[in-house]
This record gives sequence, structure tokens and C-alpha cells, in this order.
Amino acid sequence: METTLRLTKTHASEKLLSTDMPFIEMFRHGTTVLEYYKPIGVDLQEPHFRDELYFVVSGSGYFVNGSARHKFESGEVLFVSANTEHRFEAFTPDFATWVVFYGADGGHIESSV
Repeated sequence: METTLRLTKTHASEKLLSTDMPFIEMFRHGTTVLEYYKPIGVDLQEPHFRDELYFVVSGSGYFVNGSARHKFESGEVLFVSANTEHRFEAFTPDFATWVVFYGADGGHIESSV
């Protein structure tokens, strides 16, 4: 059985309005979870148990990943290892990102980068 998944920023933004959270789960399959994340003013997230990828939809600012802090902009893909302190700082009001959590708790040991 073939399943087509098509999610848009507009659809995710509309669905997010139905909650008082800065994120909403949009898809789940096996160990993969896709969320749409749009914090307002401050990013209060804490380390997660699994590896994650951020696909920045819009906005810019700074991204803290462990001890590193660097600028980010729309269109970037950012990786965070499981259990790593991370957050977005000084981001523009239009900031939004897709977040993909995947793999086992504790993350992957090997890296291809």
C-alpha cells in the first residue's frame, strides 16, 4: 500500500494555532517523529533523548548546540546529538522549523560528518 505524505508550512501553522504549545506533532512512523516548532520570544526546550534534525523553514538568529553558538538562517539544516543542550536565541519573530526526531534513545554512536 502506497501512502503519500504532503505537509506544508501553512497546514502546520494552522494546526499549531489549536494548541497553546510552541510545537505540534505532524507525523509519526517507527522511530521517526516530525514536529513543527515555532517558539515565541524564547526557546525553552531541554535536551532530548534522541538525535534530531532541524529544517529551518523561516527566520534567522543564533543556534546554541553544546558549547558552540552560530548564526542560522532560513533553509539551513541543523543536527543535534541526543542529550545535548541546545536552543535558538535572538531569533526573528517569523522563525519556524521542522524538527525530526529519529533513532533509539541515546542517539547513534557513529557520525558521517
